[in-house]
Amino acid sequence: MIHKEQLFRNLIDQHRDLIWHVCSDYTLSAAWEPEDAFQEVLCNLWRDLDQYRGSSGAATWIYRIATNTMLMIKRKISNQPQTDAPVADTRTADDHEDLRELMQLVDTLGEPDSTIVRAHLDGFDQHEIAHMTGLALPTVARRMANAKKWLREQFNKTR
Repeated sequence: MIHKEQLFRNLIDQHRDLIWHVCSDYTLSAAWEPEDAFQEVLCNLWRDLDQYRGSSGAATWIYRIATNTMLMIKRKISNQPQTDAPVADTRTADDHEDLRELMQLVDTLGEPDSTIVRAHLDGFDQHEIAHMTGLALPTVARRMANAKKWLREQFNKTR
């Protein structure tokens, strides 16, 4: 048990920023706080730690767990009845609003395209994305190209 706890602490210490980034990206356009999402990801990482084999990089494994956790949270939220409560305006700059719009467009892509785009935005290359998603490399490349083209068109329509 001590070994598992130490391994967990080491992984979290090394990849805290990656986890936080995934949680923040997915909660930009959702009624879920990044801190809550972060805790949920940590719980899932702890639960699945015994399944980590080290065959893929730790960052890839953590990214996959974090992304799957966020998709699960997104499904939970979308299944809940919507309220008419006012939403606080969190805009602080034009670039923040552009990022919010972009991430909302990414959300409309559906799976697995939104995961592919998010992973790309997080700096993963197509080989890593193929490994994370279980898709063939040519499929990832094609979906990425199509998603970029569509996102560019949609984003430019709002300008």
